[in-house]
Amino acid sequence: MKVPEKPKELQDIIRKNSSKVFKLLDDKSVMDFIVKCNREYIHWDKLRYENIPNEKNPEHIWAIMKIFRSQQYKPLKFNGWSFKYLLLDDALKKLHLMDKGAAGHLETGLESVNTGGKSRYIISTLMEEAIASSQLEGAATTRKIAKEILRLSKRPRNYSEQMIINGYETMQKIIKMTDEPLTPEIIIELQKNITKNTLKDAYDEGHFRNTNEIVVADPLKYERIYYTPPDYKIIKDLIEEFCEFANNDDGDFIHPVIKGIILHFLIGYIHPFSDGNGRTARTIFYWYVLSRGYWLFEYMSVSRIILRSKTKYSLAYLYTETDENDLTYFINYNLNAIEEALHDMETYIDKRQKEYSEALVLIRDIKDINLRQTGLLKEFMKNPEKIFVINEIMTTYNVAYDTARNDLLHLTELGHLEKIKMKNKYLFKLSKKNIRPW
Repeated sequence: MKVPEKPKELQDIIRKNSSKVFKLLDDKSVMDFIVKCNREYIHWDKLRYENIPNEKNPEHIWAIMKIFRSQQYKPLKFNGWSFKYLLLDDALKKLHLMDKGAAGHLETGLESVNTGGKSRYIISTLMEEAIASSQLEGAATTRKIAKEILRLSKRPRNYSEQMIINGYETMQKIIKMTDEPLTPEIIIELQKNITKNTLKDAYDEGHFRNTNEIVVADPLKYERIYYTPPDYKIIKDLIEEFCEFANNDDGDFIHPVIKGIILHFLIGYIHPFSDGNGRTARTIFYWYVLSRGYWLFEYMSVSRIILRSKTKYSLAYLYTETDENDLTYFINYNLNAIEEALHDMETYIDKRQKEYSEALVLIRDIKDINLRQTGLLKEFMKNPEKIFVINEIMTTYNVAYDTARNDLLHLTELGHLEKIKMKNKYLFKLSKKNIRPW
C-alpha cells in the first residue's frame, strides 16, 4: 500500500489561482460534484483520479472542498498538536442510532434472550474481538481453532495462540474496570497483558519504548515508511495528557463514541510501546465506550469488521495524517465499522428469537429440562459427531463447573447424551438414539 499523496496547502492554491478557484462556484455541475465528494469525504489522493466535470483542475476543486469543510471543523488541541474533525449528517445519523433507536430496539430484542444466552453471547463477542484484533496484528490462526483454544482453555502452542489468549483475558479485565479512571499505569498494564510472552525482548512488555528506532511501515516493503512516531522522551508526558483527556468530560462536548474513536487514534499516533499499540488502542476504545454507559459494545466485535477491511483501516490513519490531522477520515471509517457490527448483532438477536421459540417447543416435547439445558442439547444436535468436555461448556455458557457437569449428567440420565470416560475425565456426545435434527 502506497502512502497517500499529501495535498497542497489551501493558501498556496488560492494565492496562485484565486480567480479560477472561485469561478467554480458558478458552475452547477462542478458544485454538485464537490457536494458529493464532501458527502463521501474523499481524500485528495482519491480526488486526483476522479472524473471531474468539465475537466476542471483537481487542485481547484480541492480548494473549494477544503473551504466548505473548514467552515464546520471542530478543533482539538493535544500537546501542542492541532487536530480537527467534522461530523457529517451520515455520522450524526449513526450516532443517533446508537443513542436511541438501536439501543431501544436491541434491548427489546435481548429481553427475549434468556440471561444465559446473553452471557454466552458476551463471551462469544469477547472471543471474536480478541481473535480479530490479534489477527489484525499478524496472529496466524484460524477463527475456528482460536475459538476452540479459548473455549477449552488450552495452553498456547505458538506465538499466535498466545496473542489471542492474551487478548481474550485482557478484554475480560476491562469489562470489570469501567468504573476506574484511566491512568498511565493501567495503560502499561493493558499492554503488558496483551503482549505477555509474545515479544522478542521481554522488557518491552509493560514498558514504554525507550528508543526512536521504530516507524510504522509497509510490512512487505519496510523502506516505505508510513509514519514516524514522536520522540520517546516525551511519551510519559503524552500519556499523562492522554489520560487527562480520557477522564475529563468537562469543556466542549465530544460525543462519547467519537471520543472513544479519537482515543483509539491517539494511541496509534503516540505509539507509546515497541509493540502492541494497535491492540492497546482498540482495547482502550472498548474501555471508554463501556465506561460511558454504551453497554451495546459488550455485544459487538468491531475488530472483526475492521479485519474485513484492513486496508481501509490503515488508509483512515494515513488520510488523517496526510491531511492536516483531519480526524474525520478515521471517525467515518470507525462509525461505518460500528454500524456493521450493530447489524451483525441484530442478525444474532433475530436468530436467537427464533431459537427461543423453537426451544420452547423442544421443552414441551422433551420433559424435565430447562432453557439452558435445551440450548446445550441443541448445541449437541448441531454437532452430532463432536465430543464435548465439561470445561468447554463451563466457558461457553459462563457457568460454574458443577453447573456444567450437572447439566451434562442430567441430559445423559435422560438418554439424550452418552458419557465416555477417558483417563481421569468424562467426555460427552450426542446419543445414538433417534432424536430429530435441529
